[in-house]
Amino acid sequence: MKAIQITSLDGPEAIELRDVPDPVAGPDQVLIRVHAAGVAFPEVLQSRGLYQMKPDLPFTPGAEIAGEVVTAPEGSGLAPGDRVAALCLLGGFAELAVAPVTETFPLPDAVSYEQGASIIFNYGTAYFALVERGKLQPGESVLVQGAAGGIGTAAIQVAKAFGAGRVVAVTSTAEKGAVALEAGADEFVLADGFKDSVVAGGKVDVVVDPVGGDRFTDSLRSLKDDGRVLVIGFTAGEIPTVKVNRLLLNNVSVVGVGWGAYVLQRPGHIATEWAAMEPHLASGALAPVVGPTFPLAEASKALLTLDERRATGKVLLTP
Repeated sequence: MKAIQITSLDGPEAIELRDVPDPVAGPDQVLIRVHAAGVAFPEVLQSRGLYQMKPDLPFTPGAEIAGEVVTAPEGSGLAPGDRVAALCLLGGFAELAVAPVTETFPLPDAVSYEQGASIIFNYGTAYFALVERGKLQPGESVLVQGAAGGIGTAAIQVAKAFGAGRVVAVTSTAEKGAVALEAGADEFVLADGFKDSVVAGGKVDVVVDPVGGDRFTDSLRSLKDDGRVLVIGFTAGEIPTVKVNRLLLNNVSVVGVGWGAYVLQRPGHIATEWAAMEPHLASGALAPVVGPTFPLAEASKALLTLDERRATGKVLLTP
């Protein structure tokens, strides 16, 4: 089969499309014909050897996929031909991949393969952030940084589906603001000077922050009493620091959101999150925003689109 492989640690430009043996599913695994594979920032880091998961070279990256079951263990509830989304962690940038039965989920009929490959990482992270770590309450207001990206659009929709009132998107351009509005945000403000715009419209209860960098202090200043900043990542590159007297004086919290580290140590937790989100996927309340989509042979372009912050929605490969 065809697969993308990382053969050196020289970045996205150095990855290769190769012929490799078909994977063989183990006794607790599902073999899946991949129709779409999600591209995420960890794969950019893996291409440079900067991610915590460091497989021996060469290896096939790709953590989340959607496709058609080829084989599944007896008693798994899955059968050849079933449409599924799955977390495989590695091996997804290929024509065939294997994933654990416990992390393979039937797709609702209304969800496309492209959308299916956009759910587990981004929507799982957004659900974990807002509902599990952030304790979102009905009617609370939410500010989403980086709101046109995969995590951002997921956070907008999860916030709305699970009871948020006002959802404000922060984007770098008006064009990205339009993407956030299409995803379900009530309004958008530009990142340059966003705090003044937010405060003028009323401070918020929760900030979802996958960006970090120099916006962080103004995110804290945008919070009401008892407000929470949910720290998801640092796509801006800079890891901000917190002067904890701000937390004390304003009675606000900074909450770490490490989805991967949490769920991978708790078997069955991803399935619990999926079960909570599935009715909203089926209804269309959670409708992943499909972003730039590339054939397998153009995986370098897909990774660079993420690396250069040009993506809106979820970046995908379609083998």
